[in-house]
Amino acid sequence: MWPQDPSRKEVLRFAVSCRILTLMLQALFNAIIPDHHAEAFSPPRLAPSGFVDQLVDGSARPIPEPLVQLAVDKGYRIAEGNEPPWCFWDVPLIYSYIQDVYWNVGFLKYYELRQVPNFLLAAPVAILVVWATWTYVTTHPWLCLTLGLQRSKNNKTLEKPDLGFLSPKVFVYLVHAAVLLLFGGLCMHVQVLTRFLGSSTPIVYWFPAHLLQDQEPLLRSLKTVPWKPLAEDSPPGQKVPRNPIMGLLYRWKTCSPVTRYILGYFLTYWLLGLLLHCNFLPWT
Repeated sequence: MWPQDPSRKEVLRFAVSCRILTLMLQALFNAIIPDHHAEAFSPPRLAPSGFVDQLVDGSARPIPEPLVQLAVDKGYRIAEGNEPPWCFWDVPLIYSYIQDVYWNVGFLKYYELRQVPNFLLAAPVAILVVWATWTYVTTHPWLCLTLGLQRSKNNKTLEKPDLGFLSPKVFVYLVHAAVLLLFGGLCMHVQVLTRFLGSSTPIVYWFPAHLLQDQEPLLRSLKTVPWKPLAEDSPPGQKVPRNPIMGLLYRWKTCSPVTRYILGYFLTYWLLGLLLHCNFLPWT
């Protein structure tokens, strides 16, 4: 029988196992795919002949004029002249200038046809937050209209509060997630929405868990009874796992489509992210 609250030893064992598996996979992927020597983070390599600006015996050699002109043509900043506009602002914020000029960050600036692949990359997490918001609002319309200050139109009505994701206590987290999604989808590079929301709000984890609990027939849970597997679904001679997620993976063919989509997305994102991001390949 699966425990409702795992012990500290089980949590520690799970965390250590995940870390060991991650390190093993990263070592394997680094052996298969070269790391490109991390050129983007390496310092510039100075030519031994001294044609670039470098200190030798306490003296600085001048940069050849063609290199200076090349830097100006490419928009690089040099020591003399060509000051950027942000230097003359009343509040000189260099980060805002870099976002606007170099990164093309701004309201609706990322809405271009060539950015369609990035929108597709961010679509799953955006759909999850929108779906979570719609589910919560349709379940507690009056609570949302009153911004969580009043649970029911009739104050005398004693309502039994919902548990889990539909609890009134989740309202503040849902508003936070919706605001982050709105801001990120309109004013940021949309491909960073997954890690932006994944590191900022628990809604992207609570709502999939709510969907699994609510729509997966293989998971049978009661509000006062711990998680329990269905005995008739267990193959003969096979040990039933204590982790409900592992139980669903063992019965992948009999899972509902919603369960397959959720588990498939999270597992695929984890594996591909580990494979690509640690090798300095495009991923977010």
